[in-house]
Amino acid sequence: MSKEPKLSFKQQQLIVRENAIVDATNNLLAKKGFDLMTMDEVAAEVGIAKASLYKHFPSKEALAAAAMIRLLENALAFVRGMETNLAPIDQLKSVLQWALEIRLRGGLPTLPTENTSLREALLNNTRYISRLMDLNELMGELIERARADGKIRKDLPTEVVLFTIYARSCDPTLDYLHSNEQYSGDQIIAFLLSTCFDGLS
Repeated sequence: MSKEPKLSFKQQQLIVRENAIVDATNNLLAKKGFDLMTMDEVAAEVGIAKASLYKHFPSKEALAAAAMIRLLENALAFVRGMETNLAPIDQLKSVLQWALEIRLRGGLPTLPTENTSLREALLNNTRYISRLMDLNELMGELIERARADGKIRKDLPTEVVLFTIYARSCDPTLDYLHSNEQYSGDQIIAFLLSTCFDGLS
């Protein structure tokens, strides 16, 4: 069994710097959103010159794609690492809870759906697309199993359930309730889980 080649010090530095750049991007996307985030702000937060930033990522769209790829990879790791003895519906709830907890900590990047250049950059990014498809497949399997258990309505298409869960992870209700400081983070998450999976009736 061959060993993986050891990374040089320069390669290790490159990885550390790119991770710091993605961290900063993730933070600014969560706080300000894609439209308000600037390359200058990312460079300043990392502590590098903007010219150095462009050597790693050629555009704001490329930065956003890197942040979304990391989010998808973390989501995949979470889904794959869940206890297999949990009921499928409880696994779906766990995924949404995980995403909402990240939102409360200010760590979930949000992207505008109407930005054409950003959408094209994401659709042309094979790493992003492959990880998105992997996550959709895993989540789709959980939804199908939960439906077979009678926990999800049979008349709802899988993609409707899937994107309802995704949409709830970005629900502005969380930000509104959190800013009012009337409810704890756990209460807010419980409200959103309940309305997503149990409805309003």
